[in-house]
Amino acid sequence: MKTSEFSKIRASGVGYLINSIQTLFVGMLRIWTIPIVLMLSVASGFTTYYGLSHFITPWIALVITIAIQSIIVICSLEIAGIHWQANRMRYFAVVCSLFIALSASVSFSYFKFYEISEHDTQHINRLNQIRTDIKTYVDRVLTIKAEVLKQQRADMEKASLEVSQAYFGTHPQIVEGYKQQVGEGPFWKHYNQIYLEKKQQQAKFDDDFSALDKDIQKLQASINDLDVAANIENAYYAMLKNFQSVQLKINLLSGNIGQSLPEAPLLMTYKQFTADVQPSAAMWSEFSLFAFVCAAMVDFFTVLLSYRLEFTAPGPLTAEEEELVFECLRQFTEFRINKNDELEMIIEKTELERARRYSDWSRMFAVGLLLNRGFLRKIDDKTVEFAPNLYPLIAEKMGDKISRLKAESILSKQANADE
Repeated sequence: MKTSEFSKIRASGVGYLINSIQTLFVGMLRIWTIPIVLMLSVASGFTTYYGLSHFITPWIALVITIAIQSIIVICSLEIAGIHWQANRMRYFAVVCSLFIALSASVSFSYFKFYEISEHDTQHINRLNQIRTDIKTYVDRVLTIKAEVLKQQRADMEKASLEVSQAYFGTHPQIVEGYKQQVGEGPFWKHYNQIYLEKKQQQAKFDDDFSALDKDIQKLQASINDLDVAANIENAYYAMLKNFQSVQLKINLLSGNIGQSLPEAPLLMTYKQFTADVQPSAAMWSEFSLFAFVCAAMVDFFTVLLSYRLEFTAPGPLTAEEEELVFECLRQFTEFRINKNDELEMIIEKTELERARRYSDWSRMFAVGLLLNRGFLRKIDDKTVEFAPNLYPLIAEKMGDKISRLKAESILSKQANADE
């Protein structure tokens, strides 16, 4: 710190020290804003490029992404330096450019965040689809199985009854001369043979259906493993193997029972089951608010920080510039406090100045300098307002001016007293 700074601190006290520290802190924040804006632009550019590269050639997507991110930063800086009442056409053009760039960036970035947020949901949906297809198929087979077993039990009961009637001679097919004869005659042997065949057929059906039930249990267990397995590929192929085993047994049963069974569903392949999310209209029909907020949040912070970066002065004025600005601003006469609680001044010539053909080139140069450096904000063609960082500069100059006037007054009084 220079000797003059130490002298100011001693003269002004703690207030000047606090103001100096605050100014240094704000300046460091403004400097740190620049790499933050660049990093946010890179992050937003990556997600934009990722989504855009699914539609066009990667190197073209890269060029467009750089253009989009550049437009966002440039337009944000431009808006901070434009007042809409000063140049409405330019302001409208910049806002439209920013809106188009933001729309493109958020739309393509949305796909990346949608892919991340919907990855687990997509896995669950595909797994549920497999469960639903297999469950529908198995339920229809089990329904037919129940009907076949019911028919088999009915046939067995009928065959058992006929064997009993044939043994006691009460079967309706026995001729009158052989009725009421108890014993294992030829008629009984015929119906007993039919009963044994049906019993053997039912036993075979029970064995086949029991094997089918075991395979169905294995299939259901392998489907459940898809949700928790460490190796999805092995678990999926194990599920397909169990499904093919169930399908084979059902096809064999179809020939044994003499009726067609439902057609097996066509399950997705492992590649289809693990395929990544592809950009499509489904992204918007199945809108994800979380993905959209994440995509918009990065661009929002980029615009906000870029706007704030330009909204404040890019750098301090030199001592010569401070003196020039102070002297030129003193030449303006019309000041007022506006609705923003900022000091506002009229930069047009007064009627008297126009009558005298006053040249205001020097003070207008000072206004242009302050506008360009961010110390003034343009309200319209006639008025500008002070930016917050201009007040300390003017206050310091006014304080120095007052101090010099006091010193000159004291010296004048001492000179008069000496005389």
